[in-house]
Amino acid sequence: MNMEIVILLVSLLAIVWGANNLVNGAVQIAQRYKISDFVIGAAIVGIGTSFPELVVSVYGAIQGKVDVAIGNVVGSNIFNVLGILGLTAVLCPIVVDKANMRFELPFCIGVSILAILLAFNYFNGSPVMISRIDGLMFLAFFAFYMWLSFRKNDQEIPVQEQPSCTTTKRNPIFSALQVLVGLSVLVAGCHYFVDTAALLATQLGVNEAFISITLIACGTSMPEMAASLAAAFKKNTQLALGNIIGSNIFNITFILGVSSLVSPLSGGGIVMTDYLVMLAAAIVPLILGFSGKISRVSGFLMFGGLVLYLAFLLQQQMTA
Repeated sequence: MNMEIVILLVSLLAIVWGANNLVNGAVQIAQRYKISDFVIGAAIVGIGTSFPELVVSVYGAIQGKVDVAIGNVVGSNIFNVLGILGLTAVLCPIVVDKANMRFELPFCIGVSILAILLAFNYFNGSPVMISRIDGLMFLAFFAFYMWLSFRKNDQEIPVQEQPSCTTTKRNPIFSALQVLVGLSVLVAGCHYFVDTAALLATQLGVNEAFISITLIACGTSMPEMAASLAAAFKKNTQLALGNIIGSNIFNITFILGVSSLVSPLSGGGIVMTDYLVMLAAAIVPLILGFSGKISRVSGFLMFGGLVLYLAFLLQQQMTA
């Protein structure tokens, strides 16, 4: 037991170190090539920090563990918004600009609704299943999102909030290496964290669905947390917001898409309540964004919502 705790702490340190280097390198690349902070957060940092979710969900699909494949995505998306974005806003209020309100946030809500419709097969009334055809549809939405994000970036003037990120220009090769090293350390740290945490949870006798949507989902979201908090400390909230929204879109469109292509995801213990909480979490930033920012008070309320959801899951587990 003591060794598992040591591994958890070392893994968390690796995650934080890797996230800081990932953010610094990504911001350098963004500034050099005039890519907006939001796009670099969504397209590079968001996708990069979602690699642990990709590995876990695809592995779950290969092993026929539907609860792991789906619960990891649903739980991560909930934790990303209510937990990570909430904590980020507490540290530094998050600016939400009109571009976010017009495209990225509605797109995230749209693919969340699509995931619910496909997971429960409202289109054909079949038993619960995300089929290979559904997976191809998810991947098509992912390709469209990436294409439109970079197209919008070319048409708009990059938004720079405050010159408090990294300002010293470096060789682009060094910045790229910094991103790769940071991402590699993130993934390695997350791997050991999830494996060790899952081992401890299994010893406590909780079921696979509960572990997937809570412990594994939160564990695989640690890179997003570290990256977003690192960006918040640097006062770059657009990168932090892009990281979360991009990660959530990637989780649904790419990870569920690839996982269902590997093996159709049928059945499972992830219920409608979990999907609806995921959808509600996607809607919250859009509602709060009408004021132009997500305030510290809103951040506290979002994190409180996560605590209530986890308490509900724990109560369900104890009465099962």
